[in-house]
Amino acid sequence: MDNSSEYDYTTNISYNDTEEGGNQFILPVWRQVLWSILYAGMVIVATGGNLIVIWIVFSHKRMRTVTNYFLLNLSVADTMVSTLNVTFNFVYMLNSHWPFGELYCKISQFIAVLSVCASVFSLMSISIDRYMAIMTPLRPRMGRTVTVLLAVTTWLLGVIIGSPSLMFFRTYTMPYKDGEERVICYPEWPDGTTNESMMEYAYNVGFLFVTYVVPIGSMTYTYARIGIELWGSQSIGECTQRQMENIRSKRRVVKMMMVVVIIFAVCWLPYHLYFIVISYFPEITNSTYIQETYLAIYWLAMSNSMYNPIIYCWMNARFRRGFKQFFSCLPFIHVSPGALTRREVLTSRRRSYSGSPDHNRIIRNGTIRMNYMTRPSPTSSTNTCYSNLPDELGYHRNLEARRWKGEELRSVS
Repeated sequence: MDNSSEYDYTTNISYNDTEEGGNQFILPVWRQVLWSILYAGMVIVATGGNLIVIWIVFSHKRMRTVTNYFLLNLSVADTMVSTLNVTFNFVYMLNSHWPFGELYCKISQFIAVLSVCASVFSLMSISIDRYMAIMTPLRPRMGRTVTVLLAVTTWLLGVIIGSPSLMFFRTYTMPYKDGEERVICYPEWPDGTTNESMMEYAYNVGFLFVTYVVPIGSMTYTYARIGIELWGSQSIGECTQRQMENIRSKRRVVKMMMVVVIIFAVCWLPYHLYFIVISYFPEITNSTYIQETYLAIYWLAMSNSMYNPIIYCWMNARFRRGFKQFFSCLPFIHVSPGALTRREVLTSRRRSYSGSPDHNRIIRNGTIRMNYMTRPSPTSSTNTCYSNLPDELGYHRNLEARRWKGEELRSVS
């Protein structure tokens, strides 16, 4: 959203400040310390956690799946907003003074919009990928090209939506009677300043729908359908232990992503509503506790970037192992034997982005059997490779496995 409209109340009372001879938005020292601790903790956890997630995905081949690459995209966006936007805006909100120059006034607000768009569109891409994998399991999964194009598209959309920040944000130096000055970073639209511009109001409403209402509605629908499929439907015939584990694995991934989406929706809702409300009632920006109210709303929205790594570590065994490996130098962290990576095997030309083939995988007694041939023949020999590692995030073609089971048994005999 118009992130430096976040300081609308500074422009609304600018003349009062000049007449009174001082900045009335300076908090008591103990409150400044309290807010500084809250924001510093959030920035440290968000930056550190998301950098570790990026390291885990890049360092372990087993983690390079479609879902995890979108989570990587999300972590990059969260790292950007926590390092390049939150700290600078917090200094501005705390002191009611922008000391970083007009160029970074534009860049900081642009990065905020860019990262929000990349985050929410990455979450949408994950929900679409999960929907396709679970609702239409026989169709090919997203390949490398589609995954990269979707990831790049999230950033291109962010650049387009955030471009007004580069065009319309500027700084204004305001003198006080006592000789001091403060600099305001604010948007000045072609038809007026903030809170007086219909263009700004239209942009804020459009931003709300594009980055919140539509994505949350879309993800609610896809995950509701997925939930009905995984928890509400009954399989035909008797399920093997491996098939049950497969279903449980899918449920764990979907539950993790549901939690991520719910927390995103909760964190960002007050932030979006704030700008819509002050568009109708601009006098609110002159109320007594508006500064701390906005500090709380802004902290809640930005804190979303620190929750995701915690959720991954809590709800996903592989990310949890990755975090343990990162902190294995600490004496109280113990990593169980085994690694996240596995030896890659050559199968058919058609492969999923996770490094496993899209088809030709026969599950038997907890062992994954991979055939080089497109389809087994009773008269031909096949080369196979076995892996006893659990494939938690893999999505096996159970229907195809059952269909080929008879032929495979004949070829083995």
